[in-house]
Amino acid sequence: MLCKLAWGNVRRAGRDYLVYLLTLTLGVTVFYAFNTISMQVDIAGIDEEGLAQVMGSMLGYLTYFLAGVMAFLMVYANNFIMKRRKKEFGLYQVLGMGRGRVATIMALETVIVSVVAFVAGIVLGVGLSQLMTFFTASLFKTQIANFRFFFSVHAFNLTLACMLVMFVLTLLLNLRAVRRTKLIELMGAERRNESIKTRNPWIAIAIFAVGVVLVGVAYYRLLRDGFPLTATDSKLQEAMNQFGITTAMVTVGTFALFWGLSGMLIKLLQSLRGVYWRGLNMFIVRQLAAKVNTVCFSMGVIAMLLFLAITSVTCGMSIANVMNENLERYNPVDVSQMYVYYTPDTFDYYKGYVNPSDEADRMALADTTVDLYPAWHGEGKSADSNDETGKKVNIADVAGEHVQIDSYLSYPLGGSDPSVTPSEMCKTMGEKLPKAFGGSNADTMGLFVTPASQYNKLRQMMGEEPVSIGRDQYLLTCDMGGELVDLYTKYMAGGHALTLGGHTLKPATDKSDEDTAAIANSAMGSNPGTVVVADELLSQLNLQPYSSSLLVNYKQGMDTTEADESIKYTLLDNLLVDGKEPGFWGAFITRSEMYTQAAQMNGLISYLAIYIGFVLVVACAAILSIQQLSNVADGSRSYRVLAQIGCDDRQIRHSVMAQQAVFFLFPLAVGLAHSFVALKVIIELVSIFGNMSIGGTVGLTCAIFLAAYGGYFLVTYLMSTGMVRAAIATRYSE
Repeated sequence: MLCKLAWGNVRRAGRDYLVYLLTLTLGVTVFYAFNTISMQVDIAGIDEEGLAQVMGSMLGYLTYFLAGVMAFLMVYANNFIMKRRKKEFGLYQVLGMGRGRVATIMALETVIVSVVAFVAGIVLGVGLSQLMTFFTASLFKTQIANFRFFFSVHAFNLTLACMLVMFVLTLLLNLRAVRRTKLIELMGAERRNESIKTRNPWIAIAIFAVGVVLVGVAYYRLLRDGFPLTATDSKLQEAMNQFGITTAMVTVGTFALFWGLSGMLIKLLQSLRGVYWRGLNMFIVRQLAAKVNTVCFSMGVIAMLLFLAITSVTCGMSIANVMNENLERYNPVDVSQMYVYYTPDTFDYYKGYVNPSDEADRMALADTTVDLYPAWHGEGKSADSNDETGKKVNIADVAGEHVQIDSYLSYPLGGSDPSVTPSEMCKTMGEKLPKAFGGSNADTMGLFVTPASQYNKLRQMMGEEPVSIGRDQYLLTCDMGGELVDLYTKYMAGGHALTLGGHTLKPATDKSDEDTAAIANSAMGSNPGTVVVADELLSQLNLQPYSSSLLVNYKQGMDTTEADESIKYTLLDNLLVDGKEPGFWGAFITRSEMYTQAAQMNGLISYLAIYIGFVLVVACAAILSIQQLSNVADGSRSYRVLAQIGCDDRQIRHSVMAQQAVFFLFPLAVGLAHSFVALKVIIELVSIFGNMSIGGTVGLTCAIFLAAYGGYFLVTYLMSTGMVRAAIATRYSE
């Protein structure tokens, strides 16, 4: 009997359960689909070791956090259902049904709705996960050879566990509400509207103006100072403090905007008398002012969450795309090995702090570079530990074409002041130093210097023609693209000279090279700026060596994977010159390793950004939807009065639409404004590595918003008009 009654209640109150059902279904769909990533990676043919486990683990932990967000939403949505049905539950008790049976009916209704949402969500999640497999393949640039339908038991169990926690939490709160609410409160719930406090409009306008000023000043500070990432170590704490002040200002300003919104709306529209007295606009304005007063805090929270969602999706995926697009330029050869020399600035540090043992006596300042190719040998070690295997390893076993790039500092041995710095270049051109250099040691170190013969050999390895550089000429190279290459190109195109060791040099061309400028394999670029000069000039300058990089392509026909494995775990012997160590071995990086890491990072960032962004958008839209449905339920008698005094159905629907559009669009507009300013700063920051294009990502973000945010707005409006029609049709005496 109780089951039949519960099923009938769910069918009859289906519209009340719609938001709850929609939100729960979307949660199940997203949780299941994103937690099938390990199977998607397998079907997409991505054989990178450990990738599926890493992504699966990260998304799994994130699911628990987002499940907490969804649980809050379920409780919030359930409170709306309880509010709508209090009179019904009170009537059950008046007819003689005990609270225990009423609680049982509620529990059965919750079970029915949860099961329907879970089944629908799993079905949609299974379908979405199949489509996401192709998205995964495109992210990792692979082709799906043998696609097959799949079902993940792990994702199913994880989603089921999250949903059970939500269900139990919702059920306990429902039972608590029934047991603690008095019968008279249940029967009179429909007549008891939420108390509304009006505010002095002039005070509200003043608060709104303060909010506008705070947000505007915060925007200016962020555009001026940027993020603390660009600060030097000595100024990092101060930059963090200033950034904290900026964050506090934009947060307080956002809440002040919504707190004063009601007074601003009233005064603004009252001043437009032709608009204010037209149709039901006066009623709409008064309703908005009253309701904004009660939900100003939640609107501020929603605006900040939307800002976080927009920024995370757009920025995260765009940065990943920039890294992915520049991989080929950053990694020109199969493998690179760097050797870093001791300079006067680093010698004492390494000798005193990094290597203070007796062996430190063997360290010596470098006065010349070392040929790395014959020196690259050592003992093999196991993949899981540093234990030596006794196997002799030599780069010559796998090397085909190779070149060594020697980088010198732009001051002679024993010196410390660089001759070529970005600041001096900008001063010569009469321009400000780009923000990208704000936190770097570019001026302390200056630009590197390398011989033309090595640079041209690298170009030949990459299939490019050599460049002629005379004794009185120079060429600027940089592999990071974006802001740095633009600076160097502008300097050379302007015909500006460089002074190096007392020699004045003219540009050999009018464009900085970025396509063949990498001096080692890397994730984000290895050459922030290098001056290429003639060999005969360099030999006379007696400059301080900084580093040498051995760039190697494997022998033709050699399997890349086998070659990588044969030298990957090599413990190199100490490099000695006359019994002294002039430096230490630096990074050893294979191209395949960089591609694997970049693919992992790109995929992980993209999935996390979409996952977090979508759930936050759903959370914001669901909260707004429930608020608006509660407002319509509270104002049902007002709409009935409008109908009784002669307002037609179209006017009443228009008033509902106008109110809900304001509540949905205002937080979105504020969130978008915050995002545009933050993204402008982020784009400037990322421009040091390349031009960041957010067009495609913005399109994806808009699609997510249209599907989720716009969908909730449509559902809310349709449910609201249905509630208004039901309220108008109801006849009872006060």
